[in-house]
Amino acid sequence: MKHLLRRAAPYLLATAVAVSLPIPAAAAKPADVKITNRTDWEIHELYLSSVDDENWGPDQLGDEVIGKDESFTLEGVPCDDYDVKIVDEDGDACIVAEVDICGANHQWTITSGDLLQCQAGSAAN
Repeated sequence: MKHLLRRAAPYLLATAVAVSLPIPAAAAKPADVKITNRTDWEIHELYLSSVDDENWGPDQLGDEVIGKDESFTLEGVPCDDYDVKIVDEDGDACIVAEVDICGANHQWTITSGDLLQCQAGSAAN
């Protein structure tokens, strides 16, 4: 029995070390993101793009609309830094840059001031 334990010891030690290593950020649990609309406009479209990618993903709302004082939850968003494009009921687009979505549940509240400031910044570019 001692011989068997002596031979297994390096493997047991390696397993114990591997289990105690931190989980890399890329393997972090996807997030659920609750978006609350506190603006004067309905939000009709919402797109995500990794900051490392120039292409927008699909409209995350699909057929849904986030009405005034309503919320919508995006489920299972992979951990990453995103640019977010919001399109309101008038077709005005706003891009919020470098939003960190990672791990635990997140909440986002979008206000009229946020949209107006974002649209002003987008128009200046």
